[in-house]
Amino acid sequence: MLLLINVVTIQDVRKAFPLLDMVDQSRRPKELPPPTTDFPTIEGVILFGEPVRWETSLQLIIDVLLSNGNPGAELAAVPYPHIPVLACNMDLLWMAEAKMPRFGHGTFLVCLENIYKKVTGRELKYEALIGKPSIVTYQYAEYLIKQQVERRGWPSPICRLYAVGDNPMSDIYGANFYNRYLKAACQARAQAEVKRSVGVADPQSEDHSEPKEDWYVSLESCKSILVCTGVYSPHGDVPADPHESTVETVFHGHRDFRFDTSLLEASYVVQDVNEAVELVFEKENWSQE
Repeated sequence: MLLLINVVTIQDVRKAFPLLDMVDQSRRPKELPPPTTDFPTIEGVILFGEPVRWETSLQLIIDVLLSNGNPGAELAAVPYPHIPVLACNMDLLWMAEAKMPRFGHGTFLVCLENIYKKVTGRELKYEALIGKPSIVTYQYAEYLIKQQVERRGWPSPICRLYAVGDNPMSDIYGANFYNRYLKAACQARAQAEVKRSVGVADPQSEDHSEPKEDWYVSLESCKSILVCTGVYSPHGDVPADPHESTVETVFHGHRDFRFDTSLLEASYVVQDVNEAVELVFEKENWSQE
């Protein structure tokens, strides 16, 4: 099936409706432009990463949501629920050359959510949240890894994943979240196999013939490895107990994820990516020669 998508960027919206972006005086039109009549109705908003001009993006996205995808239009009532919104890259902060972390796309989402609620009195709702720490992101990573295994002709299935990251609120939280999902899937598979072996059907299931497909995943676990060269950078040596300094009291994760401090505790803490790779080789008894 061929799916055709007409992509409209923020710059396209600003160009078609120059009166909507009025903060920067240097970009305001000198003369009143004619009304735009042939602009397509926007059916959804996809947010990939933090923009360069936050005020422009915040204003125009709110305009799109309040106008039911017809920016520049004036509606008698604010539509709710609004058109679908999808977002990825939920990191509140990220590390660059500066001594302190920089605002990430998660910070932009916080601004957008709060502005929408302040204007409408309602919560901004997401059709989907993609990227760490969402389960679907790790499922896709698992899918890509299995593809590589098949291309290389490796006989043994992948049983363990290792996720390396510098941000406890996204990298470690997400890896542990996926590990919990894998454990639940393994337990559900075991229970289904026991019931099937004794001929007991599950009255809660609509289809009693087979357990869910994802119960047959080969993965058993996803171990999280926290490196100290990015957002997480403890002072002094790497702690002997990884649980001592990975749990933070302020939740930097997205508002739609429950704050579970146990998911912030890395399986391992190492100094950098090189040590993380060496750790994986050690745990899997692989030779580095």
